[in-house]
Amino acid sequence: MINKIKLTALFFSLSLGVLTAGAQESPINFSSKTNADKSVELSYEKQDPGTYTVLLKFRELTNTDASSEQDITIRGYSGNLLTMKPQNAGQGIGYSYASTYIRGKFEPKYDANFIYTLPYKAGAKAMVSESGFVGAKYFGNTTPDDWKAYRFYTKVEDTVTAVRKGIVVDIKDLHENNVPDGVAYTSKSNDMIIEHADGTLATYRGFKKGSFVVEVGQTVFPGTALGVNSKNNSNSGHNISLMLTYLKSKEIDRSRTLQNSKSLYGFITPHFITAENADAILESRKEYTASVPAEVFKKELTKKEMKKHGVK
Repeated sequence: MINKIKLTALFFSLSLGVLTAGAQESPINFSSKTNADKSVELSYEKQDPGTYTVLLKFRELTNTDASSEQDITIRGYSGNLLTMKPQNAGQGIGYSYASTYIRGKFEPKYDANFIYTLPYKAGAKAMVSESGFVGAKYFGNTTPDDWKAYRFYTKVEDTVTAVRKGIVVDIKDLHENNVPDGVAYTSKSNDMIIEHADGTLATYRGFKKGSFVVEVGQTVFPGTALGVNSKNNSNSGHNISLMLTYLKSKEIDRSRTLQNSKSLYGFITPHFITAENADAILESRKEYTASVPAEVFKKELTKKEMKKHGVK
């Protein structure tokens, strides 16, 4: 019986990517070009199509009325970041700047009552456990007031699926699943981030190495297979963790320098559709059955996408 699975006390950390331009293996690269009319264009190229919030701080800025501090939302693999025009058309613009960026759109508008599917194929049974905040237990940070993360256990290895339509924006497939017995926490997990149309982010953690069946840039739908879950240690069931977040703060520099700083992300307590309940707030240590009815596709899919998936 699945309810015999041992629910190990596990904790969830949050690291979606606060970065400074010029960092090694930076996901975003900036370039500049001075045009014939002496205007300056700043452009970007990045490794994934996801949304980022970029903060620009100009150390020097002359002969232009551009603001010395700007935050800009970017998406796609490349594009224009900023165009600055000279005040005096006969002279060039003097400038130098630093940039910092973080994954996500700042304060996106989202429906707190949106209904998600469980992260397993229809008919699969999963035992749910709420995950604690690793920053509080191990690093002395304060647990965010709205903290919410779930871990979904299955008795045997099973396929992990998308909980709603979105675009895969990050995959980390680096670690073998051989956590030694007695280890309560490890940051070595294989993860995926999917960005949804409303700007929210779903972070899935705990995939079996080499099991991913989607790639960055791919659009996924409710029930789309993503990979396979794994064990955290020999005593736990196979599981995957899920956290739904949104970017709520742009105080990136402050967050990185202050100990016990507040999270830049807000956390969503999701509503799920299950075989037992069409609108459930999940309870820890309770078993649920995954359901992916046609109505979940109708909320976000285009007519063409619904036809492709056989939804009428």
